[in-house]
Amino acid sequence: MPYKLQVSKYTSIKQLVYSCLIKSLSINTYKTQNKCIKNEKIPLHKGRDDQRILYTSNVSLGLSKSQNRKAMELASAIASDISGICSDVFSIQIVPPGLIHFELTHSTLATWLQSLVEGSGEWGVGSGGDEGEINSKFKIQNSKLKNFCLLPPASPRLRSATTCLLPPLSQCPLALSVRVASRREAEGMPNLFTVQYAHARCCSLVLLAHREGLIKLREPVPNTSPAFWSVISPNPIPWLNCDGTLRLNHPDERRLIGELIQVVDNIECPDVSGSVKWEKVALSLSQAFEKFWCNCRIWGEVKITSPELAQARLGLLMATQSVLRFVLEENLGVFAPLEL
Repeated sequence: MPYKLQVSKYTSIKQLVYSCLIKSLSINTYKTQNKCIKNEKIPLHKGRDDQRILYTSNVSLGLSKSQNRKAMELASAIASDISGICSDVFSIQIVPPGLIHFELTHSTLATWLQSLVEGSGEWGVGSGGDEGEINSKFKIQNSKLKNFCLLPPASPRLRSATTCLLPPLSQCPLALSVRVASRREAEGMPNLFTVQYAHARCCSLVLLAHREGLIKLREPVPNTSPAFWSVISPNPIPWLNCDGTLRLNHPDERRLIGELIQVVDNIECPDVSGSVKWEKVALSLSQAFEKFWCNCRIWGEVKITSPELAQARLGLLMATQSVLRFVLEENLGVFAPLEL
């Protein structure tokens, strides 16, 4: 019995794979209320190879006995089912003794990155595998992830470039952030200034790109650090080359993308076996950003000879800023500064 996969560009990659597995298992297992589905314990792990986004599940090994089927046979049925409706979303491979590999395609990765830049919907409301909640967020009508749904135009009047970005120091959230950081340090907790600096650096570089005409923003001088960027052009960001491959193939670009995927997975699908150490997560993401910024140029020769690559790297900056902001403000309770 065929089914239509509901896919959302506002979710984590792990949620997307979960939804595929849950739907396929409801068809390919005769006990649809098995513990694996009911208790949301479908084993799924992201690989560490940043050169490709790969998730692995051994769910067929755990279910083969209860289904009275060989693990490879069940894995093949699941893979065939999913491949039939979203071959452009994942490249799926079966590996003995019954592992299922899901490798994200370049076009899907581009769509996911675009969603981090332009944003819509809410973050941090994922359950990690509950089919009802996942389906409520999966709004695209088919299994394709190629069309972007753009935000409505913003209406606020553009502010002068000389407008003060922060209130007086006594009222400034940054002053509060410094006090919070001092208290955290006194309590033996990590000082998150490095993460705040990375966030502010992302903002300043994006605004510089707007002033130099490399990109065009709808509201170039926001009051506070934006949750998402309203990009007029290029829209969408030119993530892909003419052959459909991702422009961002430098090791530090791929490492940063891998970190972004992992952080969003942690936000939407927290590991039920233990709590997420958000300080460590934030520091790791900021360090990946610093390496990217040190080794992947945007201005100079790159801007002149490869403007699309420069714009794709700016898109990665905007995606990083949106994730850093969420982690700082929602998970760590500190201010995400627009500038320092």
